[in-house]
Formats: sequence, structure tokens, C-alpha cells
Amino acid sequence: MYAHFYQLSENPFNLTPDPKFHYVNESTREAMASLLHGIKSRKGFITLIAEAGTGKTTLLKRIVDEVEGETQIVFVFNPGVSFDELLEFICSELGIETRGCKRLHLLERLNQHLLEQLTAGRNVVVMIDEAQTLEDSVLEELRMLSNLETSKEKILQILLSGQPELDEKLRKPSLRQLRQRIGVRATLKPVQLNEMQAYVETRLRSAGAERTDLFTPASLKKIWQASGGIPRVINVICDNAMMIAFAEGQKRI
Repeated sequence: MYAHFYQLSENPFNLTPDPKFHYVNESTREAMASLLHGIKSRKGFITLIAEAGTGKTTLLKRIVDEVEGETQIVFVFNPGVSFDELLEFICSELGIETRGCKRLHLLERLNQHLLEQLTAGRNVVVMIDEAQTLEDSVLEELRMLSNLETSKEKILQILLSGQPELDEKLRKPSLRQLRQRIGVRATLKPVQLNEMQAYVETRLRSAGAERTDLFTPASLKKIWQASGGIPRVINVICDNAMMIAFAEGQKRI
């Protein structure tokens, strides 16, 4: 509604994860480098831990863009399922026939597919978002998938992305074997106060803004204090602020 008033091509503070608006700072650079290293080096299990709203899903989509073409990727958005349902979904996404197959047959077909991909020089990654919602039993059975390997390397990479509760869950004694198999651990931190201007300018510029100083330094500080530096909350506040300023005919917030 206010895009035309501020000469924007689209809403700069949309809550939908969009790699186009991805803000890169030291934290995101380190996390992205760690995840790409884990995938390309075939580390097996990889974790990405961050508070809700810090951009985990957006970062995962950036990772997909980086490895697309050389890697088969299965993205699991709704992990609140049983292991058998998860296994069937993974196989289906990889183009493996699942009709009438029980767990053992699915595992055999998955193993064969992974070996074929390895021979072709391709990698296979399963990305599970909101992994903190997985039942302990499902996480333990996922560990068994790490047994799908050659004598030299893992042939299936599993990236568990979740909130700090995931890290707490993985510290349970019952899941210590899975925790020991995590080859790469990455974290995302909230936006710092000295990064606020760059964050907001990145969003505005990506939306086609000719001027990126729409927010005064004082307003940015207030937004940071109110949001705790969580990007999703920053976006909500900025969107509302621009809507109110538009209604009042104000060019600057």
C-alpha cells in the first residue's frame, strides 16, 4: 500500500523468507561458510541453531541456491511426523518408488540411489527445518541413516535446523550417539545495534528504493531495542512504521 509513496517496487519488510532480501553480516557469513563446508565435505550430520525469526529458513534457501545443480536436496518443512513417514517423503522427493514398500525395502532403495549419485559425482542433502519439533525416537532413527556410507565418506548429508531447544534436546543422554556424529555446528545471532542501518538499507535497496535513509538513526535504535535484534520482529515494526508514516504523509520515519 505504501510502496508507491516511497517509490518502492515491492514491500521491503515482507515476512516471507526471500533470499533476495538476505542481509549478510559476520554471523550469516560464518554460518553459511560452515554449512557449505559441511555439505561439500560430506560431514553427515550438520546443525544450524538460532532463535525464532533470525533467518534460518532464508539462509537455508541461500544454501540451496549455492549447491543447486551439483546436489540433490530434500527440504522438509513439516517434521512433525513419524520416521517411516519421513523416510517415505525423502524417498519420494528423490524420485524413488515408494508404493507398497516397507521400511527395509525403502532403505535398500535409498542406499542404492545414494550410491548412484555418488558415482555420478553428486551429493544428496536432507534439510529439516524446525527440527526441534522432531520426536527423540525420530532423531535416533535418523541417526541410523548415517550408516548409509562407504568406507571413505558419508553418502547422505542431514542438516537439522532449529531453535535453541534443538541444541538442548541433542544434549540428552539418550541422544548422545547422534550428538557425537554432528560434524558441523553453525549458529545465527540476532542483528547488532551497529548493524541496524545496514540491515534496513539492504531491505530497502532490494525493494528498489532510490533513497535508503528513510529511517532516522534514533528510530533505528528504538526499533532495535524493541525487537531485540530479531530480523522478523524488525520487519514487523518497520512495516508498521512505514504504514503509519505513509498515512501521515511523512517521507521520513
